[in-house]
Amino acid sequence: MAQAALEKEAKEFRALEKELQNLGTTRAKLLTQLNENELVKKELDLLDSDANVYKMIGPVLIKQDPSEAQSNVGKRIEYINSELKRLENSFKETEKKAQDKRGKIMELQAALQSQKQ
Repeated sequence: MAQAALEKEAKEFRALEKELQNLGTTRAKLLTQLNENELVKKELDLLDSDANVYKMIGPVLIKQDPSEAQSNVGKRIEYINSELKRLENSFKETEKKAQDKRGKIMELQAALQSQKQ
C-alpha cells in the first residue's frame, strides 16, 4: 500500500519537474523575444521622422509608417512582459507543488523504511 502511494507521488513529482523544465524553456524563448523587440525599439527611436520602415510579411517587405511600427513594437513588448509575469507566477506555483510532493515522498519513504524494520 505504502509502496503504491510512493510510486504515485514519485510519478506526479516527475510530471511537475517536467512542467518546470517546459516553463523554463518557454521563459527563455520569451526573454529572447523581449530582447529582440527592445533592440528593434531602440533602432526605431534612432530613426528620423521621414525615414522609411519596412515590415516583412512572408517573403515580401511592406512599407510601414514609423509611428505605427513603434506602436506595434511597444505593444509586443507589453504583451511579452505580461506573459513573463504570468509564466513566473505559474513557475512559482509549480515549484511549490513540487516541493510539497518532495516532502510527501520523503515522508512515505521514511514510513516504508520503518515498516521494513
